[in-house]
Amino acid sequence: MTIQKYCDDSRHLLAQARTELDAGDLRQASEKGWGAAALMIKAVAEQRGGDWEHSRHRHFSRAASRLRSELGNREVTRLFNVAESLHGNFYEDQLQPSDVSESLDDVEQFLNLLEPLVR
Repeated sequence: MTIQKYCDDSRHLLAQARTELDAGDLRQASEKGWGAAALMIKAVAEQRGGDWEHSRHRHFSRAASRLRSELGNREVTRLFNVAESLHGNFYEDQLQPSDVSESLDDVEQFLNLLEPLVR
């Protein structure tokens, strides 16, 4: 997949997450929010090339940590962890609608923080 496709799909998933939230499907909203964050990590990793693996879930947290160090910005890992909590909510279905909504706002901040790195 191309870097642009990862970015476009990331934004599309975030929009779908908000639609799912509005429809009351918190599990799907959560998973699509997580997917949006994961695809943006993949876009950055693909752009960086080399040893920026991004084919497995465990690679995403490594990439987020590397980006935190590179950018000197703690928000990278905080926002990534929020997105990862959405992934967990897909399985546990324990978050309230307001929690999912706020988490999707954080995912949007995450995308806004990372997307300029690939533009």
